[in-house]
Amino acid sequence: MVLGDLGRRITGALRSMANSNVIDEEVFDAMLKEICAALLESDVNVKLVFNMRKNLKSVIDFEEMAAGLNKRRIIQKAVFSELCKLVDPGVKPWTPVKNKNNVIMFVGLQGSGKTTTCTKLAYYYLRKGWKTCLVCADTFRAGAFDQLKQNATKARIPFYGSYTEVDPVVIAADGVDKFKAENFEIIIVDTSGRHKQEDSLFEEMLQVSNAVKPDNVIFVMDASIGQACEAQARAFKEKVDVGSVIITKLDGHAKGGGALSAVAATQSPVIFIGTGEHIDDLEQFQTQPFISKLLGMGDIGGLIDKVSELGLEDNKELLNKLQHGEFTLRDMYEQLMNIQKLGPLSQIMNMIPGLGGDLLGKGGEQESAARLKKFMTIMDSMCDAELDSPIGVKLFQKQKTRVARVARGAGVNVREVEELLTQYGKFSQLVKKMGGIKNLFKGNGDKVNPAQMQKLNGAMAKMIDPRMLQQMGGMNGLQNVMRQFQNAGPGGMGGLGGLGGLGDLAASLQGMGGMPGMPGAAGKRGGKAKK
Repeated sequence: MVLGDLGRRITGALRSMANSNVIDEEVFDAMLKEICAALLESDVNVKLVFNMRKNLKSVIDFEEMAAGLNKRRIIQKAVFSELCKLVDPGVKPWTPVKNKNNVIMFVGLQGSGKTTTCTKLAYYYLRKGWKTCLVCADTFRAGAFDQLKQNATKARIPFYGSYTEVDPVVIAADGVDKFKAENFEIIIVDTSGRHKQEDSLFEEMLQVSNAVKPDNVIFVMDASIGQACEAQARAFKEKVDVGSVIITKLDGHAKGGGALSAVAATQSPVIFIGTGEHIDDLEQFQTQPFISKLLGMGDIGGLIDKVSELGLEDNKELLNKLQHGEFTLRDMYEQLMNIQKLGPLSQIMNMIPGLGGDLLGKGGEQESAARLKKFMTIMDSMCDAELDSPIGVKLFQKQKTRVARVARGAGVNVREVEELLTQYGKFSQLVKKMGGIKNLFKGNGDKVNPAQMQKLNGAMAKMIDPRMLQQMGGMNGLQNVMRQFQNAGPGGMGGLGGLGGLGDLAASLQGMGGMPGMPGAAGKRGGKAKK
């Protein structure tokens, strides 16, 4: 992951400072030296690093600091604030207006991912209920229109372009006029890639901008090109009024600090980041959650948002079952489907305080995804009576032939079916404990019996791999995560209910036992089942 090494080194420097017996000028300088070295090695501009160091030295004055103050907390807060300033120019991002033509123009270097990102952004707004379309004004690159056409068709987004017209200004103007007449709300114009040495292409970009009069010009920035990104960003800013930035290829392994420098050069806010090649691999950028994830502090609010998108409040039936401590194999199947909808497991890990996507490793994530699919395949081989049975595991224990039949149908061995049933048994026991706690699902977190909550925490801790529990900060860390869910989640179930499978989720990610499920993240019912 881009910036992963940077986050680990900054976190390590802060941890070393926090573990010191005495926090003085010498310890602070050592921490500052390590953080600055990490930023420079990640291609962050020297001037920005120098300014950050200068600001921290001015904020942290040990001689004037009153006795009794928590120096560790003050220093950590100051570092967090300065890191936020690196990627936040303090400019409010442009937002589209509903029921109005909003023209967005994309600019950037060749190969930065503009055409793909155009479709991602159009698809993002389409899912939010906007009427979106695409215009291909890239006549310089062979196959550009074919690529946009293929992407738009797959996403079912209307598009405009031409195989015969060679003037991008004409294509852009005609396409925008056409879609304005049809009352499209989001009109995205893709332009040719260019760099600052190409004066003719830069002039062409200005002509396109004058022709379509965009409401927002988005500079698409490749996270992997290093400090050269700053000079290019400044050149684009001088030619057209860059209003926003999208950083792409943040799922790669480049250093990524140059992208941070370019944000400062354009003085334009980052609005989205690209985290993969798929059409929905586009995340809305928010400064504090981004830095929080970078430092391994998680993003509980972002995880709550992801869970709420699955339609939790619509599934009253499942909520009612959970309140009574009931959980069937079909419910488990639905939660596996919801885990897939949440996105890559590494992204979910990054959102949990104390954990990080790098904890998995490339092979670990693929192994966990394969394991999840195998569980679903096994349940596809079960009949309705088995999926909906309230006794679950006991049904298979009473009739051993069921296990062999399911194994044959799924193309797996008996041991793998038994492993699934074991994980289901652990999970259903946890749900029973949740169902026995009054006020847990009613938004009355302050009225929950502390002793019962402690038992629930203990049950969850047993389901998490010990190494991962240690990474989260032990039982205290787990309890802190649960408190954050309570505070961030809408209502009791929206916050705390999602935690029913949080420990299981973490444990399953490395294939160490535990079934990845989140009973709070309920989607629509009706998992696959063969009769």
